[in-house]
Amino acid sequence: MDKLRIRGGLRLQGSVQVGGAKNAALKMLAAALLTRDELVLANVPLLADIATMSRLLAAMGVSVARERDTVTVHADGLHSTEASYDLVKTMRASIVVLGPLLARAGSARVSLPGGCAIGARPVDQHLKGLQALGAQIRIEQGYIVADLGGNRRLRGARIVTDLVTVTGTENLMMAATLADGETVIENAAREPEVADLAACLNRMGARIRGAGTDRITIEGVDRLHGAQYRVMPDRIESGSFLIAAAITQGEVRLEGAAPDTLDAVLDKLREAGATIESGQDWIWLRMGGRPRAVNLRTAPYPAFPTDMQAQFMALGCVADGVGTIVETIFENRFMHVLELQRLGADIGIDGNTAVVRGVARLSGARVMATDLRASASLVIAGLVADGETWVDRIYHLDRGYERMEQRLMQLGARIERVS
Repeated sequence: MDKLRIRGGLRLQGSVQVGGAKNAALKMLAAALLTRDELVLANVPLLADIATMSRLLAAMGVSVARERDTVTVHADGLHSTEASYDLVKTMRASIVVLGPLLARAGSARVSLPGGCAIGARPVDQHLKGLQALGAQIRIEQGYIVADLGGNRRLRGARIVTDLVTVTGTENLMMAATLADGETVIENAAREPEVADLAACLNRMGARIRGAGTDRITIEGVDRLHGAQYRVMPDRIESGSFLIAAAITQGEVRLEGAAPDTLDAVLDKLREAGATIESGQDWIWLRMGGRPRAVNLRTAPYPAFPTDMQAQFMALGCVADGVGTIVETIFENRFMHVLELQRLGADIGIDGNTAVVRGVARLSGARVMATDLRASASLVIAGLVADGETWVDRIYHLDRGYERMEQRLMQLGARIERVS
């Protein structure tokens, strides 16, 4: 099993290219199930999660071909509507094949999902919304089994979700593109990746309005066609590299970024003392001294993202002062705290609140990644820890960051992958 070996203490400097958004690309791959034509996606990151989704689609008879950062998906040969446990258990986002399969083929059998162990993340809002669209759903032996109950198509409906759910919004939005009539999703997720998926679907012939707001309207069409689409930049990867620059008191420029999707993160980095400039597709950050402690609270977009909480906690570990972090999205997303403490961090936990007291320096140690974003926080902390830090179980990291160690090396970090 691969590990990362990090020798901390060097200032990051230079430029790095931001990859495509994992959380948008995964859903667009699933959207290919909605048409018999080819969907060609550019700027698709080379990640373990993308490979998992590709294998899942291939098992259904879908052709998936990759050339550099472009993936061509052709679902004309779809012969199965089952998403097996063996693949779904490793990646929660697999649940988004449920809506497209049901809309295109009229039935689906999808394993209940797995993924990072960061909280309950139930799929009840997905099922409630699909039932409102006319689906008949039951749970059998760990699988969601859905069909149209003898109807020819799903039918449009007004859906009000009990809570904001990104994958739930995306699943229902994809299903509704081929439904009969108009569907309105109230309390919809506003994340940029939702709007990017909607733009891709509209390129395929869907009629979606309001994506990026809390009310999305979808006018169902008879069929979708093929298209070419470029995936948006990954805002979480962007934020992670910016925090890596800030914690090392470095100076880094991100190329191919989307600054308008990172307002909350950039505001907190400025509050921590960073100087930041940005243009249409780039972000420049310089941290001239020790960062200042800040308080933050995670919440659905456009507030501070839960996927950046662990990385920002690493920054707080060496900040001047005391900061509090309140996690409101997932109840079990402080598992990285014990590993950061192994590096010498001073962190106290009270329920969903972490109190981070900055220390002058961290010390290298062997640590273990517990989930995708936790792994990034440990790498970031290792960049400033004295001596050597070894990060184990980096298969979590490979799920969401393409060649992270190589790109950090380009910025001057002493980091290597060891098999």
